[in-house]
Amino acid sequence: MSTPPLASGPEGTGALRPLLTAVLDALDAGAQARGGPLPAGGPETVAARLRAAVGDVLPEHGDPHALPALVRALAEGAADPAHPRCAAHLHCPPLAVATAADLAVSALNPSMDSWDQAPAASELETLVTTALARLAGHTDALVTTGGTEANQLALLLARETHGPTLRLLCGAGAHHSLTRAAWLLGLPEPVVLPAPTGLLDPTTLDDALTTLPGPHLVAATAGTTDAGLIDPLPDIAALCHAHGARLHIDAAYGGGLLFSDRQRPKLTGLDAAHTVTLDLHKLGWQPVAAGLLTVRDPADLTALHQHADYLNADDDTEAGLPDLLGRSLRTTRRPDVLKIAVTLKTLGRHGLGTLVDQVCDHAQEFAALVRTRPGLELHAPPTISTVLFRPTGATDDTVAAIRRRLLTDGHAVLGRARLDGRLWLKTTLLNPHTHPHDLAALLNLVEGTTPA
Repeated sequence: MSTPPLASGPEGTGALRPLLTAVLDALDAGAQARGGPLPAGGPETVAARLRAAVGDVLPEHGDPHALPALVRALAEGAADPAHPRCAAHLHCPPLAVATAADLAVSALNPSMDSWDQAPAASELETLVTTALARLAGHTDALVTTGGTEANQLALLLARETHGPTLRLLCGAGAHHSLTRAAWLLGLPEPVVLPAPTGLLDPTTLDDALTTLPGPHLVAATAGTTDAGLIDPLPDIAALCHAHGARLHIDAAYGGGLLFSDRQRPKLTGLDAAHTVTLDLHKLGWQPVAAGLLTVRDPADLTALHQHADYLNADDDTEAGLPDLLGRSLRTTRRPDVLKIAVTLKTLGRHGLGTLVDQVCDHAQEFAALVRTRPGLELHAPPTISTVLFRPTGATDDTVAAIRRRLLTDGHAVLGRARLDGRLWLKTTLLNPHTHPHDLAALLNLVEGTTPA
């Protein structure tokens, strides 16, 4: 058997070209076989279909047709975020240009743990992180795998600055990764403040900051996972300043509003935070992963400094080789900045802002459509691109059953959120190509699945 070709080097592009054609054909075949936003039949049926397609995943002798066969099987069994009826999660359909850039990263395979493994990529990362940090009103940013890692880093930097007795305060609508990070870092038990409206209430926060011993880290949210709500950031920032508390803002969802002139005012107060989580595989249309943590004071990042002689020897650093090891808790990591840089350069802030405006407009249209149907109830007007609704008068069990039936039949992917003591169907509209008739079709499916 001949030695398999490599993705880079002299034969790289020639070896990749026919394989890419095979992959694209397999993606088309899988999508056609699926025929909808996700495969029909539920977990057991989908698993059985995949097992039958894959067969022995580690055979004695290789199969030259494995690539198209497995890609087709994966595509047939995928939930397609580009389908207009796949609208459950903060899981965007990636831009074609960003996906193509990601292929280049896989072929070149730089590793962002030392300059000699990623000479150009390290400089590109500096350019991208600086630009996005400035967009958020900050000075520097770290690339992360997403909102969860960014939130963990934010708490780590806060702990290293203020000590191990630092106590996290957040609202009930905050992302679960924040309280989990406090546990992971050995911080005191977090204080989760009640948020009946879904928002962190400044009066409740003021009382907590006044009565609880410090030091305090307040985590506000700009785009809650359940409803896309934005905490009153200026009021919270003023309270943190008055009480000497550190402020982190989780804008993993809402941070994309910074690209839009129309939507950006919703994030007033963001620049007052010490750290901000951003996540461009949400409102940035990037393939996973594309998270960032921006920092106001770059001195906070000294806590991440790490020395490994084979990666950042002192004499190499003194000679001018950039030290990358303190830019992440990870060692080996992909240069996810390439796809981000290509997107920023190709679309510009205006182009990305237009996409943001489109999905926010779709949410408003969808909410208006729900209001026209007496058989459906709208939770509240959307803040970003998330809309919560439910069949009028339905029980929570009925709402849950409707969602599962649509999933099992392969007709639609809707999320679920519990607010105001009731269960709601959740749509997170992140596809700028969605049309009004797609939204109407989604509601028709819900009403058609609702028991009479």
